[in-house]
Amino acid sequence: MFDLQQYAKHGFAAPLPVLSEQEAGALYERVAAVHRDQPEVAPAAFASNCHLLFPWLYDLTLDDGILDAVETIIGPNILVWAAGFFHKGPSSQDFVSWHQDSTYWGLEPPEIVTAWLALTPSTPESGCLRVLPGSHQWGQIDHEDTFVDDNLLSRGQHVQTAVDETAAHDVVLRPGEMSLHHVRLIHGSNPNRSALPRIGFAIRYIPSHVHQSGGRTYAVLARGHDAFRHFDAPRRPDSDLSPAAWETHQDALRRVNAILMRDAAQPSKANAHQLKD
Repeated sequence: MFDLQQYAKHGFAAPLPVLSEQEAGALYERVAAVHRDQPEVAPAAFASNCHLLFPWLYDLTLDDGILDAVETIIGPNILVWAAGFFHKGPSSQDFVSWHQDSTYWGLEPPEIVTAWLALTPSTPESGCLRVLPGSHQWGQIDHEDTFVDDNLLSRGQHVQTAVDETAAHDVVLRPGEMSLHHVRLIHGSNPNRSALPRIGFAIRYIPSHVHQSGGRTYAVLARGHDAFRHFDAPRRPDSDLSPAAWETHQDALRRVNAILMRDAAQPSKANAHQLKD
């Protein structure tokens, strides 16, 4: 059961059951089918805001089981600001440096929660999410951009503070389970040293009073009412990867990238739009 007091203290909650392993496996197979049948399209399609390209992913962001837990944290008026897959292949060297999501997102106030849903086992061996419990209470910390090739973050950003690795907690998830974490929680992940892919679907939820600084982006009303209208509302995709859906998706990426990469020392990577874990 979800414990709000523990979330407030530690900045995360896990594991939380959302789907059965069979349901998670069915979603994984749909994702794998696109990678298999359209390999030239799949990386860009699933990297960020894929809920704007696939109706079944759009609907997943509105799942009552996820929203019930999110509502406990941010209240009844909920928007989906972004969603995307995080895929580490077997024996991948990809990693995520210690960072805070709030660094470049331009969302204020920082009342954002990420739901990270596992479609495959997420373990220390496979490079699961690692968090520093309680670090969400440290405020916004300066980050240094590194642009290291194997770092999955758009700028390779790293917190400019000492990180005690012995204090880190591995967020272990079975397929169908999710974690929730605060936007200012320091977190990262190691390479996947297992023989299986590590695949998770991350959804960024915000209360409707949060606003975007530095531009105007998209957000889907998931529950309740939006009396503020700080974001443009995209339509549910009419079909998988339709021309209209691609047009909306690409516009959404342009808007987000303009904010994420502002004042960056280097141009955007090919995957810079990915809001990595």
